Amino acid sequence: MHFSQLSKYQKRVSLSTGIGFVLERMDSVLIGLALASIIATLHISKAQGGLLPSITALGSLVGGVGFGVLADKFGRVKTLSWSIFIYAIGTAGMGFTNSFFMLCIFRIIIGIGTSGEYGIALTMLSEAFEKKYMGRVSAAAGIAGQLGAIISSLLAAWILPRYGWHVLFFTGIIPVILAWFIRFHLPESNTFNQNRAEAVATPKIKLGDVKSLFATPKETWLSLRIIIMFLIHIGGYTTIINWLPTIAQERMHTDIASSSLWMAFTIIGMALGMGVFGYLQDTFGSRLAFGLYLVGSAATVYLLILAQNPVEFVIAGTIVGFLTDGMYSGYGAVVSSLYSSKNRATANNTIMSLAKTIGTFTPVLVGFIMDVASITTVVIFMSCCYLLSLLVMLSIKQLKRNHPRYVKEN
Repeated sequence: MHFSQLSKYQKRVSLSTGIGFVLERMDSVLIGLALASIIATLHISKAQGGLLPSITALGSLVGGVGFGVLADKFGRVKTLSWSIFIYAIGTAGMGFTNSFFMLCIFRIIIGIGTSGEYGIALTMLSEAFEKKYMGRVSAAAGIAGQLGAIISSLLAAWILPRYGWHVLFFTGIIPVILAWFIRFHLPESNTFNQNRAEAVATPKIKLGDVKSLFATPKETWLSLRIIIMFLIHIGGYTTIINWLPTIAQERMHTDIASSSLWMAFTIIGMALGMGVFGYLQDTFGSRLAFGLYLVGSAATVYLLILAQNPVEFVIAGTIVGFLTDGMYSGYGAVVSSLYSSKNRATANNTIMSLAKTIGTFTPVLVGFIMDVASITTVVIFMSCCYLLSLLVMLSIKQLKRNHPRYVKEN
């Protein structure tokens, strides 16, 4: 399906989702690239530095669950409009403070503000497109997010050496303005309007019911396994984004600008990985797509310690990025397929938020391992996590292409 063939509503939803992913990924990359400078400026340990991206998850948990429920009850577009201004406050605050405590506070605010983007945006896509296209359209949104990550890397390479990390965070306000402009007067989906009408007519119908994800042991077990898979993905992504520039600077003895440019190649690999994963997911099903990428991730992370020179390190980062982050949008496509539209935003946001709350604390653990052990230990740990995710994925029978729940239009 070509972009020119989309309806006006599909185009606006696609652009809205893409800019939301740009915002989310810009924030992740900015804190990762600025981390080494923040540690040096504030004279804090690596474990404390790892806390800054990780503590964002506390805000993400509260905001994610809350915004998911609000999106199912009151509308997807309205909720995203509320959340994005909270993010603007947080990222502006990062640029104004030199206090480690206040940085933690602003990271929590940013977590609240960005928590709605992933789940609600993918919910909007699932209600604008047929299920058979979800892998590719969600991958396209993820690729758009990587464009924001690449821009962040280039901005960091130019801004950090000249003006420092404070100025860098002010650039995070740019996607807020773009998102507000694109979402201005964007209507709610027909699916949401129908669900809202049914809920008004039939009080027994509940919109935004978090309990529905854990209503029975079977539902609880399904939700928990998807959470485990997603938190391992988030843990791997945040480790690469937050520590790869630092690893590059220490192992290859490079400056900030060079490590930022290397990160751009890793992000390009991530974007390409998303495009291929989306095609595989739509064509061959989620089990095969996830299986190939998880096995590949477990094997290729060792390239980060086998690389002996800058060129090899760039190639290794690109390959690792392709496999480890290519699955990102696939989780939202899976949740949108397996959960009812009456609770779809709630399911996406709750699963995402719980996974992020646990998964994004991985940089703290990785920072601790780097302080007391070695990078090799970190890589072995990551590889084992991807293999665990593979076993969990294979146990989810609902992901089989012929499973009634997987093919049902909810």
